[in-house]
Amino acid sequence: MVARIASAGTMGVEGYLIDAEFDLSAGLPGFDVVGLPDAAVKESRDRVRAAIKNCGFTFPLRRLTVNLAPADLRKEGTLYDLPLFFGILAVSEQIAPLPEGCCFIGELSLTGDLRPVPGVLPMALAARDAGVGRIFVPRDNGAEAACAAGLTVYAAGHVKELLAHFSGEHPLSPLPAASFCPKVGDGPDFSDVMGQENVKRALEIAAAGGHNVLMVGPPGSGKSMLARRLASILPGMDEEEAMTATKIYSVAGLLSKDRPFIDRRPFRAPHHTVSAAALAGGGGGRFPRPGEVSLAHGGVLFLDELPEFRKDALEVLRQPVEDGRVTISRVAGSQVYPSRFMLVCAMNPCKCGWYGHPDRCTCTETAVQAYNARVSGPLLDRIDLHVSVPPVEYAALARRSPAEASAAIRARVVAARERQRARFAADGFLCNAAIPPALMARYCALDSAGETLMASAFEALGLTARAHDRILKAARTIADLAGSEKISAVHLAEALQFRPSARP
Repeated sequence: MVARIASAGTMGVEGYLIDAEFDLSAGLPGFDVVGLPDAAVKESRDRVRAAIKNCGFTFPLRRLTVNLAPADLRKEGTLYDLPLFFGILAVSEQIAPLPEGCCFIGELSLTGDLRPVPGVLPMALAARDAGVGRIFVPRDNGAEAACAAGLTVYAAGHVKELLAHFSGEHPLSPLPAASFCPKVGDGPDFSDVMGQENVKRALEIAAAGGHNVLMVGPPGSGKSMLARRLASILPGMDEEEAMTATKIYSVAGLLSKDRPFIDRRPFRAPHHTVSAAALAGGGGGRFPRPGEVSLAHGGVLFLDELPEFRKDALEVLRQPVEDGRVTISRVAGSQVYPSRFMLVCAMNPCKCGWYGHPDRCTCTETAVQAYNARVSGPLLDRIDLHVSVPPVEYAALARRSPAEASAAIRARVVAARERQRARFAADGFLCNAAIPPALMARYCALDSAGETLMASAFEALGLTARAHDRILKAARTIADLAGSEKISAVHLAEALQFRPSARP
């Protein structure tokens, strides 16, 4: 006798449907799972066997073969426990045949409790797109699966609840579809920051256009404080951005029943001891897991004490910063993850932090150059705004008068983003930082005064072609903040003041 149960798997941040086939035949008792299962799937045999017995059923003492199709894709994780449980009971005729159009995902305890698994949202979306009408998941994954509009989701805490549902004894109620409600950052506010008006302006420009920022200044000048308030002035995510971010977090196993949906822009701040694999993504499985650059997709990746990061870790940022995606290659294959984020960096001008203050700096010129050389020129060239953060003046601290609040700054940022969204509606991107080279002439054209200024700056500053384009994109954002459709020399001049590196 043969039975079939639908399940799912993930490949990167996308899901795919799996057809679990069960065959029970005469012969010596055995339980084989084929279709490229990993160790966790093979161990499912012992969990499922114990769960069947502890739920009052009999494990069939015949030859049982389970095929997880497509057989050429490696199956990973514990999510196949639930389909194995129902498939074995169905093929041994201990329960009635299950209705068509059902998908099962979940890990089992030895007593039949359902435990959550990662990647449920991509799998639920794949099941919906394949025509599956109902999906059964652990209770802690229910809210996440309910984000897949158009799919009927049932969540349970124990397999007995599902058995009672199919028998008609106690039908489960489907979960209501999740509604998308974007939220803005609710963390620290810019009103806490005294002084540093030039740095606040740079961060406002960065937020309005999605630009990368480098802040250079001595210890205690407020670099980390300012960076952590950047999320409070970013606009809310649209539904597509939020869905992509949620799929990334789902695959990474970072969603929970209390946080089933990413509804505000991520802010990731890895420690400087992070490895290159943790930053870009990787892992020991068949499919590499998303790293910090993908977990920051749609939001901010903050690297504090930039020169203290390992050189190989910093160099992996080049492709994600430039392309908005990261390609992770392993022997078994490669995987592409989205990674369009704002890179915000902070660093001291030297090892002791007080370069430019002769009475306090203890570094030699050679030591200063060696410290700054830890960050490569190609990476710095990909940062749009370089801003110097001076020490806070005593007068600004003594006044203690509230500074401009994040809400007021965010209103200007949102207005600028709306102009960009309308401008790029037919091009498939959302902000000025993402303008491709082919469209620079259309969206970042300069008048005669601007051309003259740009030509002189290009020679005087020794700019690269990449730096040239990034300056124009920043000038385009400054014009948007001013409500201007044309980039004037004034807008370009402000963008140029943020371009020269503050490194000595």
